[in-house]
Amino acid sequence: MRDLNEDTTADGDGRGRRPAGESIERGGGGLSVSDLLAQVMTKSAPLPAAEPGDAGADGSGPRAGATAPPRTVDGLAAAIAAEAGRHLPDGRLSPDADFFDAGGTSVHAVELVATLERELGLTIALDDVFADARPRSLAARWFKATGTPEAPATPEAPDIRSATPDGRPATPDVKPTPVPALRGALPLSAAGTAPAPAPSPHTHRPVSHPSTAPAFPTTLTSADAPHTTARPEDLDQILADLSLADRLPWTEVPEPLPPTRVLLTGATGFLGGHMLLDLLRHSDAHVYCLVRAADEKAAVARLGEALRSYEIPWSAEIRRRVTVLPGDIREPRLGLPDDVWNALAYELDSIVGVAAAVDFLRGYQSLRRSNVLGALTLAELAATGRPKPLHHISSIAVFNQVGITAMGEDDPLAHVDRLVSGYDQTKWAAEVALRRARDHGLVVSALRPGGIAGHTLTGAYNPQDLSSGLFSAFARFRTMPAFRYLNGAPVDWVSRVAVGVVCEPDAWGYDYNLTGVPNTLDDAVGDMALSGMNARVMDWDEWRMDTLDRLQTEPIPELDFLTRVLQSPTALKLCEATLKGPAATTERTDTLVEALGLPAAVRYGAQLQLKTFERLADNGLSRLPHKDDQPYLWFPETIEGTVGPVGERPDTPCSMALTLSIAGMYQLVKERRIDVSGELVCTALHPEPLVVQHGDAWVRPEEGIPLEHGLRHPFLLYRLWLRDADGRDWWLEGRKFMRARRDVWRQTRALTVRIGVEKEPARYEGEIVVPSDSYVRDQIDGIKVDPRLTAQEKRAAKLTWLAWFGMETGRSVLGPFARAAADLLDLRQNPNFTERNR
Repeated sequence: MRDLNEDTTADGDGRGRRPAGESIERGGGGLSVSDLLAQVMTKSAPLPAAEPGDAGADGSGPRAGATAPPRTVDGLAAAIAAEAGRHLPDGRLSPDADFFDAGGTSVHAVELVATLERELGLTIALDDVFADARPRSLAARWFKATGTPEAPATPEAPDIRSATPDGRPATPDVKPTPVPALRGALPLSAAGTAPAPAPSPHTHRPVSHPSTAPAFPTTLTSADAPHTTARPEDLDQILADLSLADRLPWTEVPEPLPPTRVLLTGATGFLGGHMLLDLLRHSDAHVYCLVRAADEKAAVARLGEALRSYEIPWSAEIRRRVTVLPGDIREPRLGLPDDVWNALAYELDSIVGVAAAVDFLRGYQSLRRSNVLGALTLAELAATGRPKPLHHISSIAVFNQVGITAMGEDDPLAHVDRLVSGYDQTKWAAEVALRRARDHGLVVSALRPGGIAGHTLTGAYNPQDLSSGLFSAFARFRTMPAFRYLNGAPVDWVSRVAVGVVCEPDAWGYDYNLTGVPNTLDDAVGDMALSGMNARVMDWDEWRMDTLDRLQTEPIPELDFLTRVLQSPTALKLCEATLKGPAATTERTDTLVEALGLPAAVRYGAQLQLKTFERLADNGLSRLPHKDDQPYLWFPETIEGTVGPVGERPDTPCSMALTLSIAGMYQLVKERRIDVSGELVCTALHPEPLVVQHGDAWVRPEEGIPLEHGLRHPFLLYRLWLRDADGRDWWLEGRKFMRARRDVWRQTRALTVRIGVEKEPARYEGEIVVPSDSYVRDQIDGIKVDPRLTAQEKRAAKLTWLAWFGMETGRSVLGPFARAAADLLDLRQNPNFTERNR
């Protein structure tokens, strides 16, 4: 499952969303995402290049009205960069810069594909943009795929397509934008890559030099690419990036003392924000937070807004122990001035790297600056000056290979050539590179969360997280794909254990799986059934197509990212590996948790999910059980007695035949409410029975507190809206009270009622009672449970209901007797005003 280590932010509209570089969707104008996706996904095969001015109507050339693409890689790259710049905040893009790092989002990528088709006649698959979004790479790939020979370079005036956004001609010899490099000890080439290593064992050819066009597949369409193995050019880049770790300086072992000055990256993210709070709560450390922003004021504002969005306090006390540093994990030396870098190198005594770009659609080339080079830059800082431990938030995704059999803390990682998602590849490369750094004396702890679920107390969650998206779809559509295990844990537990590692020197330098107790398919189905959300289990392909159909029929803007994931062949392989993988094992983590006295890992079940599901439902992502759904549990109730006009003797027979039901246990735990249906027979109201149109019964309303001074504690409150055969509407309010008397059995059955016409005062009142001979028969033996549940689940549902109702009855009985006992034992000398009146 997707973890939540990303560096989140908020846009100018005030709503917390991830910035483009960290895969946060900001939305945009023009066509809707669904329309754009439909337009892009139905593109035909790549069009061959045409001579300038050609516009073949038969599909052999650019679309009619489109400008023919330039005939050189440089020219086409500049043209693509000019078109891509229109979708970026700055309005421009260098041919060698990554579209996403420059501010593009997944939505913008969809728009870019449509723009290139419309303006240049280029048919480029959306997956290829996500794989490597540098204009020069896209241009070289297009020439390779179409077999179009590149025209010889000419010194004439530059092509008008390469003009800058403001209309000025672009400089012909555009220099690549440097990719963040490790300075000093780790010199990189101008393109930000290490010198080419020995020939790749995967391709048996030399690694492509950054200045030359890399080798590309023979096709651009995702439909033709199996996506079962990594791209050769990505493997070459991974090998080059791993060699950077070998250039780290040698360092001494840090002092084994709890940290007092900590650098934390990713504090604006979901996990990073909670780790910041736990660091301040459970240590005396002063925390330096690296925040991507133009200046310190903007960085402070962004951090505060992000923390508040997750219901994390941002008080003056917290501010006193936090120093915010404007910088960027993607830049050399974190984008910090040299004096700040040097000061941190000698003052810090611990580094915690949480920030990462989390996007399952983007490729390795697009994510490496944040996820790989950023981790190596932190390693360089840890090895510079004062020796410091580095605590790296990795991911269980390093095992995300289809068919892997074990995911233990010391088990071999996946084969990188069998990881197809750029996110998985970058997390693998970062962890392996940091393992090499250990050989230089660097103390590195690798902490691997799985799916990071919502907070168990506040319900805070990451709305763009894949785990949240999947659970939202499960609850909303009541369907679920078959899976083996879901390796995930709530954010508060993951954060607390991670901070425990940071603050305990004996725990440094090891690998930990922070995945908690995995959920099985039976666990997830049982939790949803207990909540009244019976999920139909489907195989993966069937569930994916069904969910896509539902999302298109019932668009949910907050789940647009899930739509894109379910339409991406690369992301689908990642999901397949996640759902079919084994359970992660956590022996070392469990031992550490016990040694530190931390809360033991428990399964993230229905009770822990409660707050998060409520917030998901409030935000429109999920749907909680409703009385219109199939009842989860129900039983009949017969009540008989007499009523009469208000103030007169009740002498008219009155009876009710009701059905009491609940849509799920959530309804009881949260609302203590029961749905009521049935009919009322009372000739004083109408010769024919009155039908219940809507009815509720509340158990221990007002927490059982007496409505007025006295010893009558409310136990049950019935409110029914009825309609007679003539169409007139009536209301009925009935109450059961508990008093300190011997007739407790009758009190649980007797109902004092008041009945009136809608919008009028009560006309009739009286008392009706559940017959003692039908109480057990109907309300215990007569309990029915949703037939879709298994026999074991039905028994559990009955026992849970009886235990809950029995507990509430006991509390109702205890209240008035405890109050009566307190009055008898009250030996105060001076009675209060109320007592004198009594």
